[in-house]
Amino acid sequence: MTTKPPAHPTDGAALLNEVESFHRRFNVFPTEVAYVAVALWDAHAHLLDCFDSTPRLAFLSPEPGSGKSRALEIVETLVPRPMVAVNASAAALFRSVSGPDGRPTILFDEIDTVFGPKAGDNEELRGFINAGHRRKGVTYRCVGDSQTVTPFPSYTAVAVAGLGSLPDTILDRSIIIRMRRRARNEKVEPFRARLHEQEGNALRERLAVWAEQVRGQVTDAWPELPDGISDRPGDVWEPLLAVADAVGGDWPKRAREACAALVKASRTNDKGSIGVRLLTDLRDHVLIGVDKLPTVAILDRLNSLEDAPWADLNGKPLDNRRLSKMLSEYMTADNEPIGSRNIRTAGGVLKGFFSKDLDDAWSRYCPPPAAATTATPLQPSSEALNL
Repeated sequence: MTTKPPAHPTDGAALLNEVESFHRRFNVFPTEVAYVAVALWDAHAHLLDCFDSTPRLAFLSPEPGSGKSRALEIVETLVPRPMVAVNASAAALFRSVSGPDGRPTILFDEIDTVFGPKAGDNEELRGFINAGHRRKGVTYRCVGDSQTVTPFPSYTAVAVAGLGSLPDTILDRSIIIRMRRRARNEKVEPFRARLHEQEGNALRERLAVWAEQVRGQVTDAWPELPDGISDRPGDVWEPLLAVADAVGGDWPKRAREACAALVKASRTNDKGSIGVRLLTDLRDHVLIGVDKLPTVAILDRLNSLEDAPWADLNGKPLDNRRLSKMLSEYMTADNEPIGSRNIRTAGGVLKGFFSKDLDDAWSRYCPPPAAATTATPLQPSSEALNL
């Protein structure tokens, strides 16, 4: 009996170059680094068991016709066991992940119908997507007549496409590609499923072979992160950087450039939670240059800020009650909830907030301040206050 000689090692860099080129034929991504990130994500889906976490890939845009679904369609041809989900329930998804046919790669189109402003919270699906980010993530359900609490594995690769945005807990676990409509001078090759799916599937098979060859190397990898990348962004990008290092060629350098650029873009585009947005606007536009301010003046400044949500929160402007409630969720340096205090003015004593009470929260939650900021001018009702 003869033993079949081992296959020649796959040139990972050349293979990933082909994957990137395949995307470029049919997708116009907003930046060059987006092609790098998506190609690495395709490859990482073949190596999930090597990682502690898997990033979500999110194709998002403000308007239809921006190429999101097509991007997801190309990804579908390249990843292992793709499962296209539109309006799938959380129960269907977690049972698929734990099913006998092996872990699928879930591709969720029209995700805005699940998490959009008219769709409700869909906490079960949000919980599934969040839990499945980690290899140890499970979803608990009661099973059988005895209602036995049973853990279902949730760890799997997930790519989504949709209009608008996503819940914050999903966004910060995601590599975000903000799609846009093609300009007139941007051309792509028409995608013909009967023809081009076969090309993509051939690349998928080669990725699977390459993944087996480097599995041991990737499992033991602790890739070096770019400067300034840590915590959740580090968790998100570590698998892709490990893949890039295993691929070799110029991919390690390109991957780290993509990581730095896309993390920076996510920090610029995403204001974080509404609470962090409030803290940041207070620091950069309201309490700038002053040590205290009455609540009436703070509300005037916040509600007059352009490109800010405060003048229209579910149809109503930010008021004293909501401002106090939102700030009370954060703590002072003395570990006390931030609250209003008495401020003596020429017209008497008013309730207001002190900058020093917010200093600790600003340092912990807000992004670094811009090089120069200017306060929004006070409205007439607050200009009259002489502190």
